[in-house]
Amino acid sequence: MPGKLILVRHGQSVWNLENRFTGWVDVDLSDQGRAEAERVGRELLAERIEPQIALTSVLKRAIRTLWIALDTMDRMWIPVENSWRLNERHYGALQGLDKAQTAARHGEAQVKTWRRSYDVPPPPLPAGDPSHPRFDPRYAGVDPRELPSAESLKDTLVRVNPDWGARIAPRLAAGQNVLVVAHGNSLRALVKMLDRMSDAEIVEFNIPTGVPILYEFDASLAPTGWRFLGDPATIAAAQEAVSRQGRKQ
Repeated sequence: MPGKLILVRHGQSVWNLENRFTGWVDVDLSDQGRAEAERVGRELLAERIEPQIALTSVLKRAIRTLWIALDTMDRMWIPVENSWRLNERHYGALQGLDKAQTAARHGEAQVKTWRRSYDVPPPPLPAGDPSHPRFDPRYAGVDPRELPSAESLKDTLVRVNPDWGARIAPRLAAGQNVLVVAHGNSLRALVKMLDRMSDAEIVEFNIPTGVPILYEFDASLAPTGWRFLGDPATIAAAQEAVSRQGRKQ
């Protein structure tokens, strides 16, 4: 019997709150984000779902969400693997910019294309920019040719896919429940792959912060269904918050 897969987008970050493009910039959780992370742990306890292993990115907003959730569940002892492949989509030269101001400067249509199209990346970081990931010690062991200067959602899916094949699917096949705490776009990449969503469908699919998604599988690891975990009113409010943020530009 395959294990269950729990996908969690990190709790609200400081830059989510400020409506700024974040990408690979390592910002922390807001107070609300910490509360959302604790709620993740409570929801998994309520569902009696016990992950045997957890995976997360190398960015602190996801790592801290995982820490808080595991602490709430009293499961901080389970193995945890960090993978740069689970990082958020790299927003290139837009990282750090206010979304509304960027729309005012470049036009809402252009910014919407950068944000919501499947295969159009934003303007890239210059190769010599000190914020380029090739200068960050956490990526010292990664082939520099694999480190992005900017990514589309399509590029993010290509980056995330090896972790599904090497780290996630084998654990599920072995009957382990796997908890993945990552980011809106790296999780959307996984959802697109699992549910075979079209390019048009996935760009309209929003994942709220701090709301677990539970996947179950048949013996061939084909999904038999998924659902958000938690109180319906809380889930609806979280979905509306994500949708509202997307409308802000």
